[in-house]
Amino acid sequence: MTTHVLGDTGVLTGRSLQHILRSPDTIVATAVTPIALMLLFTYVFGGAINTGSDQSYGTYMLPGILLITIASGVAYTAYRLFLDMQGGIFERFQSMPIARSSVLWAHVLTSVAANLVSVTIVTGVALIMGFRTGASVAAWLAVAGILILFTLALTWIAVIAGLSAKTIDGASAFSYPLIFLPFISSAFVPTDSMPGPVAWFAENQPVTYVVNTIRALFAQQPVGTDIWIALGWLVGILVVAYAFATAIYRRKIS
Repeated sequence: MTTHVLGDTGVLTGRSLQHILRSPDTIVATAVTPIALMLLFTYVFGGAINTGSDQSYGTYMLPGILLITIASGVAYTAYRLFLDMQGGIFERFQSMPIARSSVLWAHVLTSVAANLVSVTIVTGVALIMGFRTGASVAAWLAVAGILILFTLALTWIAVIAGLSAKTIDGASAFSYPLIFLPFISSAFVPTDSMPGPVAWFAENQPVTYVVNTIRALFAQQPVGTDIWIALGWLVGILVVAYAFATAIYRRKIS
């Protein structure tokens, strides 16, 4: 049974990846906004922002930019899933001996692959702009693992949106709050520079813990408890979103 599910997921993931390869502009479009934000904050606002750190501002804000890249990218998962639902592809799959869960996992794994490419592009531009780190291979692998977990958590939220939306615009609109969330966190300025209620929210929302963890890994500093709180948030969101997504999917195809 497990082999059957893995095989079906692999075939359907290949189908989804072919769609991405035929329209690579979606990956480029995902990377354009974060790159534009990097340019804007680094060369326009960066000189006026005091982070209280000896890092360059570009290095300081890169973790937040990477999360915005992923938040932008998962919107395409909701969009593609919505089109599949409207195009009757799911009904066709039901008439074939395909594991039901493989249909959703194919979209999720495609999202992870596409977002890793987008994140790599954005990181490459950051290096050109002066981002530097002495992080070890293990630290880079830890950053990659956190970003993949972040992508999985947000992608399952995107699956909920893709399955529930009534219009194409509605399918992708869910990503706007996710893109905005890093701006009310430690991603671009220290939280202690914010007004009281805003600072409290910024300090206790998941993006801040993820950003602080990645920033510490890049700076070769102790991650402290931030990494465990970040992982707790991400795993919790992933489990809840997965449960809701699969429940909606079963209701849709029953």
